[in-house]
Amino acid sequence: MVSPVPRLSVSPRAALPRRSLLGLLLFAASGTLALAQQANPDQLRAPATPLVTHDPYFSIWSMADHLTDKDTRHWTGKPQSLNGLVRIDGKTYRFLGDDDRDLPALKETSRSLTPTRTIVTFTDAGVEMKLTFLDPDLPQDLVLISRPVTYVDWSVKSTDGQPHQVSVYMDASGMLAANDRTQAVMASRGSIKGLDLLRIGTQEQPILKKFGDDVRIDWGYFYFAVPKNQGAARLAAGNETYRDDFAKDGDIPDEDDLGSARPPQNRYPAAPLLSVVLPLGSVGATAVNRHILLAYDDIYSIEYMHRQLLPYWRTKYASFGEMLSSAEQQFPELQEKSNALDKKLTADLTKVGGPEYADIAILAYRQAFAAHKLVEDADGAPFFMPKENFSNGSISTIDVIYPSAPMFLLLNPKLAEAQLLPVLLYAETPHWRFPFAPHDIGVYPLANGQQYGGGEESEVDQMPVEESGNVILLMAAIAHAEGNADFAKRFWPLLTKWADYLSSKGLDPENQLSTDDFAGHLAHNANLSIKAIEAIGAYGQLAKQLGHPEEAKKYRAMAEEMAKKWVPMAADGDHYKLAFDKPGTWSQKYNLVWDTILGLDLFPASIRKEEIAFYKTKLNNYGLPLDNRETYTKLDWTIWTAGLTDNKQDFQMLVHPVWKFLNETPDRVPMSDWYDTVSAKMVGFQARSPVGGVYIPMLADQAMWKRWVEASK
Repeated sequence: MVSPVPRLSVSPRAALPRRSLLGLLLFAASGTLALAQQANPDQLRAPATPLVTHDPYFSIWSMADHLTDKDTRHWTGKPQSLNGLVRIDGKTYRFLGDDDRDLPALKETSRSLTPTRTIVTFTDAGVEMKLTFLDPDLPQDLVLISRPVTYVDWSVKSTDGQPHQVSVYMDASGMLAANDRTQAVMASRGSIKGLDLLRIGTQEQPILKKFGDDVRIDWGYFYFAVPKNQGAARLAAGNETYRDDFAKDGDIPDEDDLGSARPPQNRYPAAPLLSVVLPLGSVGATAVNRHILLAYDDIYSIEYMHRQLLPYWRTKYASFGEMLSSAEQQFPELQEKSNALDKKLTADLTKVGGPEYADIAILAYRQAFAAHKLVEDADGAPFFMPKENFSNGSISTIDVIYPSAPMFLLLNPKLAEAQLLPVLLYAETPHWRFPFAPHDIGVYPLANGQQYGGGEESEVDQMPVEESGNVILLMAAIAHAEGNADFAKRFWPLLTKWADYLSSKGLDPENQLSTDDFAGHLAHNANLSIKAIEAIGAYGQLAKQLGHPEEAKKYRAMAEEMAKKWVPMAADGDHYKLAFDKPGTWSQKYNLVWDTILGLDLFPASIRKEEIAFYKTKLNNYGLPLDNRETYTKLDWTIWTAGLTDNKQDFQMLVHPVWKFLNETPDRVPMSDWYDTVSAKMVGFQARSPVGGVYIPMLADQAMWKRWVEASK
């Protein structure tokens, strides 16, 4: 097993340990079933509810059954408090956060998630208040995806036939712009076209000075942006006494509390806090709407090969203010477009896999986007760079890109290209001197060269077969989606070198790590061998698309011969082994899914049928274990394995326990992809991009895949 280490929160020159099982720190407390789930057992209770989901730093969640049960938190579990109060006919209620537990909570009656929205309805005190958090991740618009703006919208109406006086209050802690509570933060205000602004940030502003996993941003500025054209509003850069003032009198002071920089310690009255009051006036049967924008200006986002890169939205907007003004103007349009995307994607997910599968994929949507940062390279090219959350914090890890890619291959293959581009450019440099693909290019947000395992200096603890196979398979999938191999052509010498490496090392892999490195080194890995064989076949497919018939014929024949050898090497009675030298073992053969998706047809269909039949005998209450060694599983790989089925009954057999895990796990965290199939407890990993892999069954429907790709152009 990998040596136990703590999650990283380190300075730029600290040593980087490897991923580990014991070192992943669990912070979530047990929870009970959500109100909506209790009322409707067919409705998924999300372990954590997404509120603000943009990138690994700007990512805020509610980790409880009700928005008022706990404070809101960053995906790491550290408090990043958004608090909300509503005053109805002179009485104040909480609707978000738990800082003021002496105030009654407004009764939350429903919560629904769509790909782009979280919608929470409260019905109490004679009114219905619908609260919506909108992150318009429309996959065809890269600028829009990269804009760090969440819309918070209130729609309030009377439910008892009587008018009610209503005001809404919301505040944000300085912790949204600090890594820890000791860092001094300062608040200020401003105004731009169409918007009044409040902002908060650290005094020090250490841009790109920290890296690691358990780390939050401590540079740039968090913003409240309030439209000027939607009625009276009061804004103040104040402190927590301002919230007390609203709770008591329904208003906040006129003046800002702009004293010296102070740390945002919990319940410290002088700590800077952003506050906004939205008076709705007399509310009747017709809903009254108000909205604000939550935004974050990180100034520079990523350091790549020692160059500081700008967020991708800067390719269109010259300034943060210009971007914010545009975001406000586009709000009605984006509401409509997001609603259309939500309906279309939900319908297609349900068509392919049923309602439980759709629930899983919807919950994965914003999480997968939020684990990435979309930036522009020096030439304006998009880099879509994931952070390996709740692990070792690596940036652009290939075996994290590989499981996450199906979502982006479906929605917009240019995003899959943007995932691979920074890694491939790095692999072309003299810094990477090995005949196989790298594992990563640094630790988020510093992408200055591989740090994992042996780094750039040693082959120790690399993943040579894993990563080389991953890149070639994804290149073939991009070419399949786009109808051309232009992106592969750009890096053909690299792909050829890695295909040749697989041809000599892939059939019977040596003792090495695979993407499931938490399980330790393994020689003669049968599933890893499948990946190598499929990748060689995929390389031959690419060669054919690029007009290299001799290469295509050579590598196709090689893959066919290797597949024939694999069958007797892996056979173990009614199933196939974990490792060629270990009879009586088994494992999920999730890499086999490419055989049908890419039309490679290298392995007999009987293998898939035999494996699925065998898996039926190994299912636990919350899913199929990854292999015979432990009862834990990987959520993403289980859905890939479900993609090997050829009927809906077998598909549901594998998917339902995953849905049940999400519904019943005691760990209230953003979707974990590594959990125990007996207890439903998280083993490790949360808020990670590999959950995008649950979209892989969508790729099996070739016509549907084509429609989504066409819509992204």
